[in-house]
Amino acid sequence: ELIELMKRYGVTIKLFADDSKLYAEIVDISDVRKFQAALDQLSDWAASWQLNISIDKCCVLNIGKIPSNVAASANYSIDGHALPLVNSCRDLGIIVSHDMSPRLHINAMVLRAQQRANVILRCFISRDPGLLMRAFLVYVRPMLEFNSVVWSPHLKCDVNKIERVQRRFTKRLQGLKFCSYAERLKRLDLMTLELRRLHMDLTMCYKIVFKLIDLNFDDFFKVSPSSSTRGHPYKLYRQRGDITARENFFSQRVVNIWNNLSDKIVDFTSLNSFNRTIRLINFCQYLKCSA
Repeated sequence: ELIELMKRYGVTIKLFADDSKLYAEIVDISDVRKFQAALDQLSDWAASWQLNISIDKCCVLNIGKIPSNVAASANYSIDGHALPLVNSCRDLGIIVSHDMSPRLHINAMVLRAQQRANVILRCFISRDPGLLMRAFLVYVRPMLEFNSVVWSPHLKCDVNKIERVQRRFTKRLQGLKFCSYAERLKRLDLMTLELRRLHMDLTMCYKIVFKLIDLNFDDFFKVSPSSSTRGHPYKLYRQRGDITARENFFSQRVVNIWNNLSDKIVDFTSLNSFNRTIRLINFCQYLKCSA
């Protein structure tokens, strides 16, 4: 009922457990008033159901440009408590910035991952590379890959920053100090983190195209209108984006890679077959960081 209540004010609400996100397009003063009215209704709804709103955890994040006269009057509050205006906030483990740049999230993520990698190297008595590498794969790498489809970077400096965590860790393993990064990856049977993110993009794309996940295809992609018979029959149309954040979002960046998959190598019959066969393809032309 809360979802329907918010729709009356042109506000969309997303719910996860006891967390809620409200968002709407604000272009003039009337939109500001409607959004504040939606917040008032939210407060009344919570009071009716005897639910407490954690106001100290609430904030306002403006994404994109807002007219100065609108921004000056956009002072929102819940139950008389003013909500702070922030430049970034954490949403389900991902730091979202006002300009949609992943930089803040990457910096925080890399710092925590590097600290944990150092703890592993300090705390383990054994210097066995296999044991240490397994600890890295269990306790560090997931931190560097959590929801990467959402924040995967496009700038080379950010790509290298993430890769440096694995690069440094493998270099400190016994017997690998003087090997190149490419040689260390080969001996440890690893891929670069950038290549793994690319594979994750393709896997998510497969799940959306073949409806293996509860996401609406039309919200992300359009079927390619091309009648070409070359390649696989699941090609997508790459839409134009006006801003950099949009151009490098998942639904944009994955299209060219997806369309160029070879139907002679990639098996689309199942997700397992797809994941296995994309490992046979050389994606070097799409990578910014070389091993």
